[in-house]
Amino acid sequence: MTYRISFAALLATTAFVSAPAPAQSALQDPATSESQGGDIIVTAQKIEQRVTDVPITISAVTGERMAEIGVSDLDELSNYIPGLNIQEQSANNPGIVIRGITSDSGSSQQGPRVTLYYNGVDISRSRGSYQAIYDLERVEVIKGPQATLFGTASAVGAISLTSARPRAGFSGALTAGYGNYDATLLSGFINAGSDTVAGRLAFEWKKRDGYVENLSPRQDEDLYSQDQLGVRASLRFTPSDALTVDLIGTYDQQRNGGTPFISRVLPTEAGPGNPFAKAHLGGSPLSAQVLGDDQLGLNREVYDLNLTASYEFAPGFTFTTVNGYRRFDSREVFDADGSAAWFLEFAEIAKGWQATHEGRFSYADPQWRASFGWNVFVEDNYQNVPFSSEEGTFLQCASVLQGAPLIPGPGCINAAGVVTAAQATALASRGAASQIPYSSEFENQGENDSYSMFADATWIPAASLELTAGVRLLIEQRKSGFFARVPRPVLNPAATSLVPGQIDTGGQTFTAQQSYAAVLPRFNALYRLNADVNVFGTISKGRRSPVVQLGARLASGRGVPNLQLVPEENVWNYEVGLKGALGPVSGSLGVYYQKYDGFQVSVLQPNGTSLTQSAGTASNLGVEAELNVRPASWLNVFGNLGYIDGGIDENDRFASTFSGARFRLQPQWQAAAGFTINAPLGGGMRFFATPTVTYRSRIFFEVPNNIALSQGPVTLVNARAGVSFADERFELAGFVRNATNERYLLDAGNTGGSFRTPTFIPAEPRFYGVQLTGRF
Repeated sequence: MTYRISFAALLATTAFVSAPAPAQSALQDPATSESQGGDIIVTAQKIEQRVTDVPITISAVTGERMAEIGVSDLDELSNYIPGLNIQEQSANNPGIVIRGITSDSGSSQQGPRVTLYYNGVDISRSRGSYQAIYDLERVEVIKGPQATLFGTASAVGAISLTSARPRAGFSGALTAGYGNYDATLLSGFINAGSDTVAGRLAFEWKKRDGYVENLSPRQDEDLYSQDQLGVRASLRFTPSDALTVDLIGTYDQQRNGGTPFISRVLPTEAGPGNPFAKAHLGGSPLSAQVLGDDQLGLNREVYDLNLTASYEFAPGFTFTTVNGYRRFDSREVFDADGSAAWFLEFAEIAKGWQATHEGRFSYADPQWRASFGWNVFVEDNYQNVPFSSEEGTFLQCASVLQGAPLIPGPGCINAAGVVTAAQATALASRGAASQIPYSSEFENQGENDSYSMFADATWIPAASLELTAGVRLLIEQRKSGFFARVPRPVLNPAATSLVPGQIDTGGQTFTAQQSYAAVLPRFNALYRLNADVNVFGTISKGRRSPVVQLGARLASGRGVPNLQLVPEENVWNYEVGLKGALGPVSGSLGVYYQKYDGFQVSVLQPNGTSLTQSAGTASNLGVEAELNVRPASWLNVFGNLGYIDGGIDENDRFASTFSGARFRLQPQWQAAAGFTINAPLGGGMRFFATPTVTYRSRIFFEVPNNIALSQGPVTLVNARAGVSFADERFELAGFVRNATNERYLLDAGNTGGSFRTPTFIPAEPRFYGVQLTGRF
């Protein structure tokens, strides 16, 4: 099945110094230094540093800034960051793209390319990775391979989410909002405590009607409705200046409506198939029994517990331990054929857990910074996909879409939206049956353990120069499992399955296990040309784990294990960059080149499953530039630009399929521009406004590329404006996203594409609303 953030210069006038900046207090609000004209403090290198002193390409944005530009989800934030695209087809299936490389596979047997970190813990497994971004301290996006710092999953980069920590004193905030599509928002936090013990409770509830009308009488809600709840409780214990302990528990829940997979080939009673018009997705009449829910949509819960402690046991020496446990449980029911026919009705049930432990010793003095430690990561998860169809309808529609109707005359769905293929069973059985329900299921399983040791050292021979080298030594154990229940069809008993290529495992669960090892280095240099300009260079190696790809094949009329070992994907990353500030103008410029070997692609198979294959070598050349101008204390003008020229290399071996293809979801050009006004009006009142324009060039949704499964250039206009009063204790704001109501696609192809009925998902229309915030 296929479902398918440097930004600091853009946030504030950057200030550069000729020596490393002192670490910020753990309790200091990072937005404070930002508002005073300094840099955001980040922890990308596992120590607190100003973002401009980090010799890698990093973007950092505070929670305060995200609220200022009206960002409420990571996919919205990615519009403003060159080299980052996030596609949230559903909360169950976020696609994260850094520098044109995607990580969105749902298979339990496949490793991610992009590490998503939540409070220092890897949460990259796609079905458990979606995380609401309320009450965050900051988001850091680190581009390029970061295996030394963030582990093996960060083959192309990492995104680190850090929640707001408890602080001394009593404070709180509450925001209520309302918008079109009956959108309702209620969020806030309350914080209380002393310098020794402090606690914080934060939450967010979002609910909205769907923006695609569903004509099916069996469905209670329109498509892409939203009902999400997130709750986070945090406790900080600081018995001395040397010791800080954080305990954080998070719960996330989604009860979202169905994804609008809409066919352009199969019409509805409202007219020809059109992803920007009404849909008729009914699901299966047996959805409750076979798929687990009679309603299309997502039912998902995630539990996360994090314990972090940092202890300075001697001057300059610190020990940090980060420990996490995360469990996810989701069921998503979807109509893959994009029509009213009882044809391709699926669910995905994904469950799993993961546990992480990391210990790290760090040392810092004026001439050296160093760290070494270990990491243990274990996960156990599965992806179960049940299927429901009616035999005659399936056979008739599948044959019609292939251009050779099984039964001449009825077709699949006529121009009036009537499912004429529903007659096929009666015709084929000569009246013996009018319906023959059919169901099957397959399940892939993954138990993946990794054990690693890492070391990283920075030598500062002069105030103007820093040289860094690091390495991670990795051992992986990957165990895959596969199970399938595939009955023979009644109408075609000679066939082993209704869906070609599905193979029954005879009640068995096949398993296979492999072990791997790797050495992953990085080298960095930072040189301060003067007090205002830094240059840096990076060489790093990234690796995507090999795939122990296990399925089933036929041998002597029965299903036997089909093991395909897909080699690891390696990438060498080379980049140079410039960061600088001159008076009210600041900015950054970076150029990178990446070379991949054994580039892994996921290809849809005729049975609706996704298979990982090696596409040979691939290359990526890109430029990222940002500019920020603050002509007045109340005005900030910003813009950024990203260019990527990359794809799979042309070669003879893969010439007919992958050769020369651009990467999935990779735009060649990406840009954003806007300005922020935050001006006093007197009497404790302020006016604020942030209008923005974002642009993205054409993207392809599949590899190999198909122009019919792509989206041309997209330009979006967004804005947020309002007033604050009573010295910012209260705030009234209005917002609009996609102000011009531009129609564009979020995705295309999908599972239906395997059956010659690709489906298309419309992206968000114009959203607007108002929000009222009170702070104390």
